[in-house]
Amino acid sequence: MWINNEFVASKSAERFEVLNPATEEILAMVPRGNAEDAERAVTAAAGAFNSWRKMGSLERKEMMHEIARKIRAHGEELAQIITLEGGKPIIENRDEVEWVASCFEYYAELGRDQIGRVVAPAFEHQMSLVVKEPFGVVTCIVPWNYPILLMAWKVAPALAAGNTVVIKPSELTPLCNLFFAKIFDHLPKGVANIITGFGKEAGEPLVTSKGTQLIAFTGSVETGRHIAMLAAQQLKKVHLELGGNDPFIVCDDIDVDIAVRAGAWTAFLNNGQVCTSAERFYVLEPIAKKFIEGLTEFSKTLRLGNPLGPGVDLGPLVSEAQRRKIEARLAQSVQQGAKILSGGKRPAQFSKGYFFEPTVLTNVNESMELMRSETFGPLAPIQVVKNIEEAIARANASEYGLGASILTNDLEKAMLAAENIKAGTFWINDPLTDNDAAPFGGMRLSGHGRELGLEGLDEFREAKHILIDYKLERKSYWFPYA
Repeated sequence: MWINNEFVASKSAERFEVLNPATEEILAMVPRGNAEDAERAVTAAAGAFNSWRKMGSLERKEMMHEIARKIRAHGEELAQIITLEGGKPIIENRDEVEWVASCFEYYAELGRDQIGRVVAPAFEHQMSLVVKEPFGVVTCIVPWNYPILLMAWKVAPALAAGNTVVIKPSELTPLCNLFFAKIFDHLPKGVANIITGFGKEAGEPLVTSKGTQLIAFTGSVETGRHIAMLAAQQLKKVHLELGGNDPFIVCDDIDVDIAVRAGAWTAFLNNGQVCTSAERFYVLEPIAKKFIEGLTEFSKTLRLGNPLGPGVDLGPLVSEAQRRKIEARLAQSVQQGAKILSGGKRPAQFSKGYFFEPTVLTNVNESMELMRSETFGPLAPIQVVKNIEEAIARANASEYGLGASILTNDLEKAMLAAENIKAGTFWINDPLTDNDAAPFGGMRLSGHGRELGLEGLDEFREAKHILIDYKLERKSYWFPYA
């Protein structure tokens, strides 16, 4: 663990295994943090807060740019570590590293520029300043699917706003986050701290600690709800980016081959272990047969293998538990009438590793758990719809609202869907792309708050109104009344 700019063991001296999901071999033994360790990290972060928040914006900006420079300097090492412990193909992890560096650069500059505003005075001789101040110590609880990117989306704006942080990685992928001790070692002591361990033992104490002022979490709805309930005891602000069950609409005015490629990318990227993966396909009837056949055949061409190797499209799932969850969800759907057209099983060529074939299925409906909640696996369930209105209605028949996509050349259809589908991000013809300068987040059960953009910076600041009367005199509205 990394506390106050030093590597330390857990107070309990316990450790846990980190596995390679492609080989099932042990990669490392990592400190199993507990409540005492969490409080050590919070104390370090709290001790660093005042000096960090008061630091001049130019100096803080340079420190954040140095983070980006170090990320790029160690980019290949980072990409390999993410690949070894997470299972994504290394080509994707090299991209993730670059996105992380870009995120720190973006907030390094934005943190200098957006500090507040002056508003019109209510009365003569007055001035009203609205300033944005940091909260204090921020707990950043990070998932395993994009472990350094989703860390950066929290840590970069938190630091730019003047907060200090305690980072709690997933127990499945802590090594790449621990590597950031090398990236953060030029920061003042205590500004950034990293605690490894399990949620109940290390994460929960960070949520309930009286020394933390804000919790930023990405993960499941169930865990997010639990965190919100714990934080509510202290009326502590919580930022939640939770699960998705994203709809993907395919209109009948587009090239089928493009639709197939876009659909495969959106459903199978990182084995569907993306918060905004397409988990429900709604295809307009005239194009449905060709699209289903095309996606089925294309899914069979995707290359599974060791994610460190060349020419690999899909690596393993992150864990055996994740694979069993997908298998159970798929088996339940088949019992209810779903038809598997491709995949749906463990590939025979791998004796080790948590591999699973990309799967296309039809005959699905909203009564199935597959269509009602997040699966987080390489599954593409397809429903045929008669028109755009039906597609929109079915897309909204969900408790989630993280993202949604449409493929169409018809601007009217695109905007009808964009205006009516409840989702934090709506993609027209280019799914799963992000922009550092634009907000990302969910509606409904997909959480609240936004990451990225100015909105992402404001998540880590609170507004203060400073009212100045520059002419001190007795006011007519003071006591005694006339």
